[in-house]
Amino acid sequence: MAVTATRIAKSLTGVLGRSFSTSRVAAANQLTVRDALNSALDEEMEHDENVFLMGEEVAQYDGAYKVSRGLWKKYGDQRVIDTPITEAGFAGIAVGAALGGLRPVCEFMTFNFSMQAIDHVINSAAKTFYMSAGLLHVPIVFRGPNGAAAGVGAQHSQCFGAWYSHCPGLKVVSPYNSEDAKGLLKAAIRDPDPVVVLENELMYGTAFPVTDEVLSNDFVLPIGKAKIEREGNHITLVAHSRAVQVALEAATALAGEGVECEVINLRTLRPLDEEAIVQSVIKTHNLVTVEQGWPQCGVGSEICARIVESPAFHYLDSPVIRVTGVDVPMPYAKSLEVACVPQQHDVIKAVKKVLKLIK
Repeated sequence: MAVTATRIAKSLTGVLGRSFSTSRVAAANQLTVRDALNSALDEEMEHDENVFLMGEEVAQYDGAYKVSRGLWKKYGDQRVIDTPITEAGFAGIAVGAALGGLRPVCEFMTFNFSMQAIDHVINSAAKTFYMSAGLLHVPIVFRGPNGAAAGVGAQHSQCFGAWYSHCPGLKVVSPYNSEDAKGLLKAAIRDPDPVVVLENELMYGTAFPVTDEVLSNDFVLPIGKAKIEREGNHITLVAHSRAVQVALEAATALAGEGVECEVINLRTLRPLDEEAIVQSVIKTHNLVTVEQGWPQCGVGSEICARIVESPAFHYLDSPVIRVTGVDVPMPYAKSLEVACVPQQHDVIKAVKKVLKLIK
């Protein structure tokens, strides 16, 4: 009896050991995009005393979107600097600081206002390494909310992804979730050259599950590498920023109809991870691009051109379709605003058209 009892005990121990892991669940932690960005700034400022933040209301007010919450109290006036409403002025000062050996993070309250400073972003920052024959680096980050927000009209609702990714000398990242936000911002701050970080205002308060690795101070994502958010074999959906969420929602709905979409989160717009897109299209034979920017000369247009010029072109079963924002300035009316930004049903319709499920 004693032997039998011992065997039963050992058997139960084995079953329990297999059924209940004592390790932490991989994605049990929740982190908002806002807190991910805040953590990245805090960790990099602590890591390198040359890193500092400047922009409108970033200090005592904790940032217009509270991304810089607590940083002024921790690091003081010398490293978290409130500026006047003078984008051209403080962007130029930031570029000068970078040339002087510091690592400024220049926040635009929205990227719509970066047009005031675009001369410094392009002519002063992006071109200096080339014009100095590689002698002068400009280690600067330009960051802030980009793209359509909600109820803010035409002058505050445009995507600058295509604008800045058009320019040699810049790296341009466009995070979707909390993992992207933290890993890409840390990489941008450590980069020796100018990086534009295009965040999304509507994603700041969204919480995403993250691993312990993401919460680590050492977590950094490589610039220039896309991520497959969902695997599939019928069609490839390529998106960036908030459009990734729309693509994933469409993919989930389509899976219920037997269509498996592969969703690629670009993460970086320049340099574009062409290889990841090409390999996916070779596998699925179909492609739809999704973005909130305008159609002409957009990110989707660039992807289409790259595919046409690549070996993946010969694998396509149907023409590529772009799902974009409508080619008009953003209306203020809520109903029209929704109609101007790609929705789940727009992506589903495009997928079905590519797969010839509808005419």
